[in-house]
Amino acid sequence: MHPQNALTDSVLARLLENLATAVLLLDHRGTIIFVNSAAEILLESSASRMLGSHYSDCLQSEPGGLSALENGLSTEQSFGQSTVRFTLLSGSSIIVDYTISSTPAEIGRPTGDAFRLLEMQAKDHVRRISLEEELQSEHQAARVLIRNLAHEIKNPLGGIRGAAQLLGKALDSSQDTHQTTRLSVPTSGGGWSEYTNIIISEADRLKNLVDRMLGPNKALHLSEVNIHEVLERIISLIEVECGSDIAIRRDYDPSIPEFTGDKEQLIQGFLNIARNAVQALTQPGSKPCFRPEIQFKTRTVRQFTLSGKLHRLVLKAEVIDNGAGVPPELLKNIFYPMVSGSASGTGLGLSITQGIIGQHTGIVECESEPGHTSFIVYLPLENAL
Repeated sequence: MHPQNALTDSVLARLLENLATAVLLLDHRGTIIFVNSAAEILLESSASRMLGSHYSDCLQSEPGGLSALENGLSTEQSFGQSTVRFTLLSGSSIIVDYTISSTPAEIGRPTGDAFRLLEMQAKDHVRRISLEEELQSEHQAARVLIRNLAHEIKNPLGGIRGAAQLLGKALDSSQDTHQTTRLSVPTSGGGWSEYTNIIISEADRLKNLVDRMLGPNKALHLSEVNIHEVLERIISLIEVECGSDIAIRRDYDPSIPEFTGDKEQLIQGFLNIARNAVQALTQPGSKPCFRPEIQFKTRTVRQFTLSGKLHRLVLKAEVIDNGAGVPPELLKNIFYPMVSGSASGTGLGLSITQGIIGQHTGIVECESEPGHTSFIVYLPLENAL
């Protein structure tokens, strides 16, 4: 019998399979008898390869490094350890927090021996979730502040615009009827109405700027979305704007399914990221060591947490450029409105993108170092068609 078959139809197996943390179920000898999907991803090995092996064959450490784990397994008490480095079968290394606990004997093997449950969570995964929650809290506070400021700004703008319209009509009427006025009519342009029109147009411009700061507020028009059609639309626009000055690379996973979303909004969101990359590659003083290049990359991620919710399947779409990178002092605040590393930028594009991706219950992140900047968009695929 396959080592995992004993658990295949059990409630325990279904529960463990849906956990976000990596789980190995061991018998009293330390033999692996169950591996969930999260463990396959974390340990970079398939269940069929690990099942029936001793856990020390899959998790290697420095001499003596497994002693704490062995001691924990030898007792029936729960045990945990933080920041432990293991070397995997693939040769790569991971840093994890792990806990060991016993399952009741009645759900163990017929001999009555209890299983030992080894849970592991990658340290960077814990850090990413913590950072995501922190940033979401900060951005939510910023959005509340901006919304309040926008309300205070738009009210007087409406009054200024209305007063300018009335003043323009009154001045035009005065000129038409040749009424006496202490103000001499300008000899150039369109008279006093030219100045009132400037006031009106500037008030409208400021109102539009405030609306953009608030981000997207329209309801999503949901339909079937193919992420590669979205990215190809972005690429066609960038190629028209830049010609052959910037090389475009594609690295797509063709198996990614369609999902439900607002295609036009997603195009706008990814276009803002791509144009940010173009600015980084073409701004004065930017001299990449190699030919300027933007790469569009798609993958799927399993058992991924977004906004505190575990998703079984998530789209990971990256826009990568080889520019000078984002200055460290801007990186943490790059998605805030009015934050820009470019003298000609408004600092609104990435903030708008974050709002659009947020409406799709996803997140957008940025990782940057000189020569490699990656904007990563995660979108849930549970509603994939």
